[in-house]
Amino acid sequence: MGLEQAAEDLQQYLSNASKEQTKQTNQDDVVFHQWATFKVNNELYGIDVIKVKEVLRFSEMTPVPGAENYVLGIINLRGNVVTVIDTRRLFGLPPVPTDDDTRIIVIEYNEQEVIGIVVDSVDEVINLPQNDVDRAPSVSSDESTRRFVQGVCYHNNVLIILLDIMKMLTSITPHDSEDGPSEIA
Repeated sequence: MGLEQAAEDLQQYLSNASKEQTKQTNQDDVVFHQWATFKVNNELYGIDVIKVKEVLRFSEMTPVPGAENYVLGIINLRGNVVTVIDTRRLFGLPPVPTDDDTRIIVIEYNEQEVIGIVVDSVDEVINLPQNDVDRAPSVSSDESTRRFVQGVCYHNNVLIILLDIMKMLTSITPHDSEDGPSEIA
């Protein structure tokens, strides 16, 4: 093997290695995000799976006198008081009777507090590529739901509305003035 052949082989090797590295880098650039999906009013919604602590069957709860209409009540979850929110009321949807599919998704709001949201049914946890998530179109004048929407995405030809659960919970959770200044939205 001559020097020219060795140089040509090295050049070919470096070119192939560069192409392989570029292909691998392009695959690594795709960031996936996990979403816990659920249904409300036959629409599929998703929330960041990291915020979900657990999913419970619907159970009786203690009403809270004077609470907002979307607060169904409180439950005791292993010694912790959990405020339960009705997503149908929060989204301005008509109420439906609970059934065997109705669930309470317990969400970690902050280090001291968890909140439950009642949904019609839970679906699955899915991985969505971040670059497949689109901004939510501004087609609805209904501010009650739209302000919580982080984006939308199609998965298996089904539209999923991705909620910003922290924005949703922050908007309905009262701020304690004793804990310092509250944020102004």
